[in-house]
Amino acid sequence: MLMASLSDIGLAAAINILSAFTFLLAFALLRIQPINDRVYFPKWYLKGLRSSPLQAGLFVSKFVNLDFKSYISFLSWMPSALQMPEPELIDHAGLDSAVFLRIYLLGLKIFVPIAFLAFSVMVPVNWTNSTLERSNLTYSEIDKLSISNIPTGSNRFWTHLVMAYAFTFWTCYILKREYQIVATMRLHFLASERRRPDQFTVLVRNVPPDPDESVSELVEHFFLVNHPDHYLTHQVVRNAKKLSSLVSKKKKTQNWLDYYELKYSRNQSTRPYKKTGCLGLWGDRVDAIDFYTAEIDRLSEEIELEKDKVMKNPKYIMPAAFVSFRTRWGAAVCAQTQQSRNPTVWLTEWAPEPRDVYWDNMAIPYVSLTIRRLIIAVAFFFLTFFFMIPIAFVQSLANIEGIEKAAPFLKPFIEMKVIKAFVQGFLPGIALKIFLIFLPSILMMMSKFEGYISTSSLEMRAATRYYIFQFINVFLGSIITGTAFQQLDKFLHQSANEIPITVGVSIPMKATFFITYIMVDGWAGCAGEILRLKPLIFYHLKIFFLVKTEKDREEAMDPGTFGFNTGEPQIQLYFLLGLVYAVVTPFLLPYIIVFFGFAYVVYRHQIINVYNQEYESAAAFWPDVHGRIIFALVISQLLLMGLLSTKEAANSTPLLITLPVLTISFHLYCKGRYQPAFIKHPLQEAMMKDTLERAREPNFNLKEFLQSAYIHPVFKGDDDSDSEVMSEKWEEQEPVVVQTKRQSRRNTHTIGKQT
Repeated sequence: MLMASLSDIGLAAAINILSAFTFLLAFALLRIQPINDRVYFPKWYLKGLRSSPLQAGLFVSKFVNLDFKSYISFLSWMPSALQMPEPELIDHAGLDSAVFLRIYLLGLKIFVPIAFLAFSVMVPVNWTNSTLERSNLTYSEIDKLSISNIPTGSNRFWTHLVMAYAFTFWTCYILKREYQIVATMRLHFLASERRRPDQFTVLVRNVPPDPDESVSELVEHFFLVNHPDHYLTHQVVRNAKKLSSLVSKKKKTQNWLDYYELKYSRNQSTRPYKKTGCLGLWGDRVDAIDFYTAEIDRLSEEIELEKDKVMKNPKYIMPAAFVSFRTRWGAAVCAQTQQSRNPTVWLTEWAPEPRDVYWDNMAIPYVSLTIRRLIIAVAFFFLTFFFMIPIAFVQSLANIEGIEKAAPFLKPFIEMKVIKAFVQGFLPGIALKIFLIFLPSILMMMSKFEGYISTSSLEMRAATRYYIFQFINVFLGSIITGTAFQQLDKFLHQSANEIPITVGVSIPMKATFFITYIMVDGWAGCAGEILRLKPLIFYHLKIFFLVKTEKDREEAMDPGTFGFNTGEPQIQLYFLLGLVYAVVTPFLLPYIIVFFGFAYVVYRHQIINVYNQEYESAAAFWPDVHGRIIFALVISQLLLMGLLSTKEAANSTPLLITLPVLTISFHLYCKGRYQPAFIKHPLQEAMMKDTLERAREPNFNLKEFLQSAYIHPVFKGDDDSDSEVMSEKWEEQEPVVVQTKRQSRRNTHTIGKQT
């Protein structure tokens, strides 16, 4: 097997640096053009803190920046991205965004000292041997810097053992310190923030049926009896899936009507026409404006009928409700305790933030969730291993031998020095990147099918699967040669203690592949992220074809989010590679450090100026971040153990066994010490906050603040009139019932039939 040399890596680095610089230069030129202002600064427009430069000045200056001085300082966005202090960043973008950036800083804190120590101690130890020179093996200059250059049975392996301990202790120290900081930030954020509906609200699921009472009456009765001093109000969950589909269809139809009306306003000599068949390719030719106007009228009637059904028909009411309390303390007690003797009914959990609720899954019966998750677990298993087939095929072609075998006539062309360096140093990384493009969407669909009720839990679940997939396919799949079934068969027929040996032996040989992957995915990928080419193109297409009002212009902006379900697993892959190769091939570490530094600046800029986070979970994802880094650390220790066992370093094996035990013990300590802050709300903090708010705002109407928070968005409508109608329906139907039943049940103190 031909190994990529330093010159091949150098060419790959030059290509990726050139690509990144091209993206950055294009971004620097495009971002200062007035016509692109809403693409590169949408967050400020959504906050109402930036006005469009298209509204004033000369005609040409509305579209092209005529200030030539701004072209000189085209990298000025970098220091600007670093100037906003973290407390201000939290106020501006939220705690989730600020803590997400800390993952990149965590990478720098871990790997910069490790790289310094590795290049100071381990690289000289590896380089000063001549094992590979005396062997008949094919090797590159990079291999001479790795553990492969140490002779079998050498005492120099004690250096690698000591460094493994040093790297583990340093990583654990930084992880503990960061866990403590983030936990403190979360508690401070929750304590200092103004009232939020989710702080007073609990989601109750699996409400048992009662033939004498509706779900709404049953929920009210149960909480008046069991939480008489703290219960305030509730909102039952309704199955509005069909209604939501109709509203979405009406919105799309309205967009087409706006498009044809705008087209007609520009040229009133001819009316626009369309065909009524599929995709407008065939069918009767009709007036487009009249057609879509009639469609909107029809959909509006269907929406009103469906709304009436959802509100009045008991079949549309799910056995679940959002229950709100007078105090945070009351909500915390309810959310964190068992409500009934039967542990399968009256299940309570903290309600997601209203923006975080994934309404489509609220209609899924609770009893079906276990079956759904079992189906997805099986589907994910087959997805993971079947996906190895195309990856293995492409990886086999993305090297010199594979291409020459598949197309022998290309051999003279491929053997050219520049082409050979390109194939070995660039093609494997880009091929793998292309195959992973559609994976996040598939995994998110799986999470939605499982029935999670909040966007944050959907993204965290998808992120976990993405990380598992990358570990098996990108990491293990790239290290071990052969097809998916060959790899699976190899693992199944090996004893458990032989698996680390199989993988460990292959690790040094794949260092060059992962270096190219880091440069393609990390360096060029980050530069491509800041360019925002896809949102830029779509924005101008919408502006040209659809936009006719200022509101349309705002909706045409696509700020996006930092995408925890895709971004965090990608970062975790770099943690895994860095920890695995820190002892084996330290030459890989500088590439990872460059990624973490560059990505931190890029994503800080995006979070400040672009991304508009859809929800705020108060950094609830940090235990997952911590756990995956611990997993990577343990994997690195097991693989090093397997590698050293093949080098006849038997004396070091007992000492290496201690490392995973210490690491897992450290993880259990952190889990017990810090994780409760991310799961439970301290009653002491809740009571203190309630007392302070009552003293500061004694006349605050909490019920009015809460009762409209958890209404399905389709009932709120697109304008104020629809929202007012829904509010009137709430006031007409609920309070009368609540008053009469509350009074009678408080006097009798009877316990309901279902408790």
